[in-house]
Amino acid sequence: MSGSNDHQESGHDGPERDEAPDRRLRLVYDGDCPMCRRYVRWQRIRRDVGELELIDGRRESEARHELSDQGIDLDQGFALQIGERWYHGSEALHRLTLLGTRSGVFNRLMYRLFASPRRAARLYPWLKACRNALLRLCRIPPIDNLRR
Repeated sequence: MSGSNDHQESGHDGPERDEAPDRRLRLVYDGDCPMCRRYVRWQRIRRDVGELELIDGRRESEARHELSDQGIDLDQGFALQIGERWYHGSEALHRLTLLGTRSGVFNRLMYRLFASPRRAARLYPWLKACRNALLRLCRIPPIDNLRR
């Protein structure tokens, strides 16, 4: 599943504006994970940041190959590219939160939880554990991008 995030809104009330609109923004996530699919559907980024390309990490793509070549394990967390740099796991969640709007209950909650890099690092393992339990419960195999 690759596509554009049409859930963008204006307003740049975030503390960080180092992401210029002409920079590449790509999010590689687990398209078979119900929790991950909901997150990317509900997450909204600011219009002034640019357009976020959503990429299913289970499908073959240039981004998946780049991540695999860099040793980034998509079973350990999603990956966010801003410009030329990739962020993974809690750091990706933190950065994506800073790019987001503060409109809507979901986006305000995400900001309160993950705008702090320390808090994101503390909470991310719990999210990952919930995701892994959900995948096992649904009998969804790992992505295994590093073994293919």
